[in-house]
Amino acid sequence: MALKLNPHVVSPSRKLTSFAMPPVANVGLRSPRFFMASTLRSDSREVGNSKKPFMPPREVHVQVTHSMPPQKIEIFKSMDNWAEKNILVHLKPVEKCWQAQDFLPDPASDGFEEQVRELRERAKEIPDDYFVVLVGDMVTEEALPTYQTMLNTLDGVRDETGASLTPWAIWTRAWTAEENRHGDLLNKYLYLCGRVDMRQIEKTIQYLIGSGMDPRTENNPYLGFIYTSFQERATFISHGNTARLAKEHGEMKLAQICGTIASDEKRHETAYTKIVEKLFEIDPNGTVSAFADMMRKKISMPAHLMFDGRDDNLFEHFSAVAQRLGVYTAKDYADILEFLVGRWKVEELTGLSAEGRKAQDYVCTLPPRIRRLEERAQGRAKEGPTIPFSWIFDRKLKL
Repeated sequence: MALKLNPHVVSPSRKLTSFAMPPVANVGLRSPRFFMASTLRSDSREVGNSKKPFMPPREVHVQVTHSMPPQKIEIFKSMDNWAEKNILVHLKPVEKCWQAQDFLPDPASDGFEEQVRELRERAKEIPDDYFVVLVGDMVTEEALPTYQTMLNTLDGVRDETGASLTPWAIWTRAWTAEENRHGDLLNKYLYLCGRVDMRQIEKTIQYLIGSGMDPRTENNPYLGFIYTSFQERATFISHGNTARLAKEHGEMKLAQICGTIASDEKRHETAYTKIVEKLFEIDPNGTVSAFADMMRKKISMPAHLMFDGRDDNLFEHFSAVAQRLGVYTAKDYADILEFLVGRWKVEELTGLSAEGRKAQDYVCTLPPRIRRLEERAQGRAKEGPTIPFSWIFDRKLKL
């Protein structure tokens, strides 16, 4: 949930946004080229009946695949035993995991209707802009099939059979199973609360899964695990902030729901950052170069192709509300980068090649540059327009 990518490289039909980079943050980043993956559309309003399957206009970077040299794959094969001992421990046994039903009215109980009425009463006190952010978070979580697919594109660590017994494949399936509960729980809460248009939300989920994602990880697990390290911390922050705001609005059960999801994201972040830490130990030059490459591209949110059948700029609009509420901001983006630089001790790396030293300098000096550019952008910021959101029955919100 973020601010938009450099506008001069984006097609006017639909802006592709980064996770939380300020719109002026060029800071020496590469200007990616785009092509239209699909141009089948009518107008920006609801799509009518058509014999052709409709997909929203999507902008995808020119894609690079299988960029990792074959010898690097051997590094991940050599890490199998390490991953089994150090990564799988961050999974919880199913019988010890929470389930969505633990936080929701019990449909088998005699008091179900009363519990639902109480939930709906509590939800009445929550403003529309909060619900837009909560829906956006839920839609992002519900696109989980795309994220498992992305992880299974990574060379050397993918699930080759769909039921592979390698620790990498076991992790990906179990991580997916744990993450699956997040969308389930938020979806059911939103369904019961009566404050949102579930059909429009369900369409958004279908569109998003159909559109996929373009994280620019190139089937390269170095890039992939740096991306997931960043993303898991970002979702930890986002869900933590929705928990805080729910508490401020007096909805303690929703605060508990969001806080519980944030706790999962924090545990997953620990696993992914540990993988990258090990890569820095084994291959510091390759890992710091991959870190710099991922940051030059910018970290895009998994849901950057979000669409509801109406609003071609839905993700940008949702991100603007999240930024205004302080749920996820450009400052958070810089903070996460700074955290990862410290977590992986990037400034302390020695013995690097010339290319490695250049990458080291880039990532270590990037957070303050982002902050300075964001401060300038905030100083020039104008009051945003007021637009309708289909998720809340076309009620209007200020961006």
